[in-house]
Amino acid sequence: MSVSVAELCRRHAVTTEQLADRSGLEQSRATAIALGRWTPSPAERQAIASVFDVNVDEISWGHKTPIQHLYGHGPG
Repeated sequence: MSVSVAELCRRHAVTTEQLADRSGLEQSRATAIALGRWTPSPAERQAIASVFDVNVDEISWGHKTPIQHLYGHGPG
C-alpha cells in the first residue's frame, strides 16, 4: 500500500522546509509535491524517497487537486 508524501512528513515529523533541505529540492517544489499539486520527475521522486528511506514505489505521487475548467460556462 502506498502512502502520500504529506503522510510521510507527518509520520516522520518532517516539515516541508526540512523536506526541501534534505531532498535538495526548492522549497516551493517540495511544498507543491507534498500538497499533491505537482507530479514530481523521476529524479525528484528518488530524492524524496531517500529522505524517508523508502522505495519510490511505496509513495503515491498523484495529484490531489481537482482539475477544473478555468474558462467557459461548463457543460450544457
